Amino acid sequence: MVYPREESQRAVPPFLRITYKWARCCAISLVGGTVLLVGILMIVFPGPAIVVIPAGLAILGLEFAWAKHWLHKVKATGNLMMNSASAYWNRDKSGYTDKTGYTEESKEERR
Repeated sequence: MVYPREESQRAVPPFLRITYKWARCCAISLVGGTVLLVGILMIVFPGPAIVVIPAGLAILGLEFAWAKHWLHKVKATGNLMMNSASAYWNRDKSGYTDKTGYTEESKEERR
């Protein structure tokens, strides 16, 4: 015996079937792409592009492997730059020469 379908069980056309996974992918793509695009624009225009671009890549990295790969590259480059800057500012200043070309140590020895 065949029962008639209820109102909630009607066949839905395939183009109207929106799954959670598809909606999540679209939302992440839209939001992450927009944040990334704004970050790239901030390179030219004033703004914190150094903060916004990794944020956009992190959002896109939730869904796409290429974005996660680029985020790891950006993090590695940032760490390298921070270590380089830290080494520069914490370097030993004893080898500093003045206008005469003498270091502070050699001036003490000359006196």
